[in-house]
Amino acid sequence: MTRTGRPREFDKERTLERALELFWSRGYGATSIQDLVDALTLERGSLYGAFGDKRRFYLDAVKLYWEVYERHLITTLDTTPLLPALREILTHPARLDELISDMGVPQGCLVGNTTAELVPHDSEATKIVTRSYRRFTDIVADALRRAQAAGEVTDASSPEAQAQLLLYIVQGLSLVSRAGLDRSAALTAIDTAVDGLRA
Repeated sequence: MTRTGRPREFDKERTLERALELFWSRGYGATSIQDLVDALTLERGSLYGAFGDKRRFYLDAVKLYWEVYERHLITTLDTTPLLPALREILTHPARLDELISDMGVPQGCLVGNTTAELVPHDSEATKIVTRSYRRFTDIVADALRRAQAAGEVTDASSPEAQAQLLLYIVQGLSLVSRAGLDRSAALTAIDTAVDGLRA
């Protein structure tokens, strides 16, 4: 159906949130401009005017995803004891069945998906994911440093090395989850990793 008339008013922030859900469930390459127009009930002109092309729209969605995730990460890890909070962070990819949206099931971590789909060929995407991974390890290392000082977490290795290991675990789980995940086996592996941090 051809849309005519004046472009409709819309909430830009809410529109970006809805686009994030669509990109997250389908991926960058599999989401067309027409998919966005249909799902967001926007005129093409309004979409281009507000967000630019599909690539710019996607990268803005990835940035929003990380902003929300980082706030959650900081809040979750600002607790004592730390190890149960770390377990919650690590189990997120193993709980995808709890994250169903009306646009489909989100697949893994959007930052990890961007790494798989756009890095290293897109320099801006590479900068976004590199910064996101660095922020993850910085935030987690700070929390681990506090937990080491409190005697909860082993000091056999540095907080930075421990945080890097946890990044590899959470991103590996996110990637594997896209192909289907044995939830029980994943949770057992996570428990093993968390136990390995215990003092």
